[in-house]
Amino acid sequence: MSAGPSSASGSTAGALRHVLSHLITPLLMCIGMGLAYLGAFHAPEPHDLRVDVVGSGASAQVLAQTLQDKGDGALSVRAVADRDIAVNHLRTQQSYGAYVPGGSPELLVATASSDTSATVVQKVFTEVAAGQGAPLEVTDVAPTADGDPTGQGIFFLLVAVSIGSYASVAVIGGAGAVLALRIRAGLAIGTSLVVSLIGAAFAGPVFGLVAHGLRGLWAMAWLYSAGILLIGVGLHTFLKRWTTLGVMVLFVMLNFTSSGGIFRPEVQPGFFGSLHSFWNGAGFVEGVRSHVYFGGHALGGHLLVLALWFVAGLAVLGVAGLAEGKRRREEAEKAREAAAVRAAAGAEEEMEEAVGV
Repeated sequence: MSAGPSSASGSTAGALRHVLSHLITPLLMCIGMGLAYLGAFHAPEPHDLRVDVVGSGASAQVLAQTLQDKGDGALSVRAVADRDIAVNHLRTQQSYGAYVPGGSPELLVATASSDTSATVVQKVFTEVAAGQGAPLEVTDVAPTADGDPTGQGIFFLLVAVSIGSYASVAVIGGAGAVLALRIRAGLAIGTSLVVSLIGAAFAGPVFGLVAHGLRGLWAMAWLYSAGILLIGVGLHTFLKRWTTLGVMVLFVMLNFTSSGGIFRPEVQPGFFGSLHSFWNGAGFVEGVRSHVYFGGHALGGHLLVLALWFVAGLAVLGVAGLAEGKRRREEAEKAREAAAVRAAAGAEEEMEEAVGV
C-alpha cells in the first residue's frame, strides 16, 4: 500500500529534474543575448572613423591634422583636393563624411552606408562649423529609399530572414529526424527559397525598403538563408536538443551584432568589428547596400562571404552524412549480433529439448 505515494514522489522528482535540465537552454540564451547585444550596442564610440576635409591649401591640412589630434583615435582624417574626390570616397564607402570649409561650410554624408555613422560625423562637424561662426549645410550624396528613412530596414529584414531560417532548422532537424539526410537537405533548400521570397516581398511591395535591385536582394537572401539552414540541419545530427542554442549563437548573438545594420564596426568594440569582415549577416547587409545604393562597389567580396557560408553548410551536411552512415552501420551490426545471439540461444534450447526427449 505504501508503494503508491513513494512511486508518485519519485515520478515528480524525475519530471522536475527533466524540466530543470531543459531550462538550462533558455537561461544560457538569456546570458548570451545580454552579453552579445549589450556588449555590441550599449556604448558605441567611434574609432578610426574615416572622414575627409576638402581643400588643397595649408588651412585644410591644418584642420585635418587638428581634428585627427583632438579626436584621440576616434577619427581618421585626411585632406582631399576637391569635392568630387570626396563624393567618390563616400559613394565607394571609403569615408563616412566630408567637410567642405569656407564661408558656407558643407558636410557631405552617405546615409545609405550608415545612418548612425553619418549622425556621428554630423555631430563632430556641426561643432567645427559653430567654432567658425557659420551654420552647417548637410548634403546626402547617397540617401536611402523613401521606405527606409533610417537606413536600418535592411537590418530588420536580416532579422526576419534569419528567424525564418534558424527556426525552420528545429522543425526539419527534430520532426524530420526520421527522414534521410538528403531529404532533410532538400527541405532546407526549399525552405530557404520560401524564406527568401518572403524577405523579398517585405523589401519590395510590402514596405518599399528598396527602390530597385529587388532580384539581386532576393538572390542574396536565398544564399544567406540556405547557408543557415544547411549548417543548422547538419549540426542537428551532433547537437540534438542543443541545436537551437547553437544556431542562435551563430546566427543571432554573433550575427546581428556584427552585421553593421545598426552600427558599423568603426563605432563598435573591436571583437564585433572583426567579425564584420567575414560573418554571413554582414555579408548580406553590406551586399544589399552595395547592390542597391553603391552601384555594386565591392559586391563581389560580400557575395563571396555568403557563398563560403553556403559551402560550409554543404560541408557540415557531408560530415553529418558520414556520421549518420557510421551510426546506421553500427546499429545494423549490433542488430545482427543480437539476432545471432537469439538464434544461438534458440538452437541451444532446441538441442536441450531434443536431448531431454
